Amino acid sequence: MSNLVIIPTYKEKENIEALIKAISSLSVAFDILIIDDNSPDGTAAIVKNMQPSHPNVHLMERPGKLGLGTAYIAGFKWALEKGYTYIYEMDADFSHDPDDLVRLHKACTEEGADVAIGSRYISGVNVVNWPLTRVLMSYFASIYVRMVTGMKIMDTTAGFVCYKKEVLENIKPEHIKSVGYSFQIEMKFTAYKLGYKIVEIPIIFTDRRLGTSKMSGGIFNEALWGVLRMKLRSFFIKYRKYSPNPL
Repeated sequence: MSNLVIIPTYKEKENIEALIKAISSLSVAFDILIIDDNSPDGTAAIVKNMQPSHPNVHLMERPGKLGLGTAYIAGFKWALEKGYTYIYEMDADFSHDPDDLVRLHKACTEEGADVAIGSRYISGVNVVNWPLTRVLMSYFASIYVRMVTGMKIMDTTAGFVCYKKEVLENIKPEHIKSVGYSFQIEMKFTAYKLGYKIVEIPIIFTDRRLGTSKMSGGIFNEALWGVLRMKLRSFFIKYRKYSPNPL
């Protein structure tokens, strides 16, 4: 087992079948873990119906909306227990192009990256169908994060990422304090503090065509305040990589 794509879902019945088919047809083999937070629209039932014909698809059902961060933490733990080498985060709404999974995979397997980020801002602003206010809010949020943390990452809130297994083992995602979108920032910040090679791959981010967006100004406010708390905590943490074969 090599590649696992983790996809949290809540009310994604319009997208999930097409997304699973698109990922399953790629030139690189990817297993898929859907983490569904008790979607009332039957998202999980669609996934279950597809599993007999798609053995690469796994489903984790949770009792309700428990937060994006906790979904990924549960998925990372599952992936490490199963021994996957490369673990990916991805949205369920086609805002992330499934074809770009192959590019993230290549960055980590052939080009030496420990963390590969599908970046909206590494080559300008590559966002389609967002209102200008949302583009500006996201773009300047990343500038703010870079100023506070010292990271050189252009798209600090990106949710389209590939992590090598070793990175997650050393980050210990269960120790991440953030829950919402600041979770994405804290994961990258911890990898950065541990000294891992982080690269950004330019992508075109297209706002969802079907379903309802979960984004709000409150989510960004939570991320911005969370960055300050994260930075303050970092002064009291010793960042060390675990070596399985210490000398």
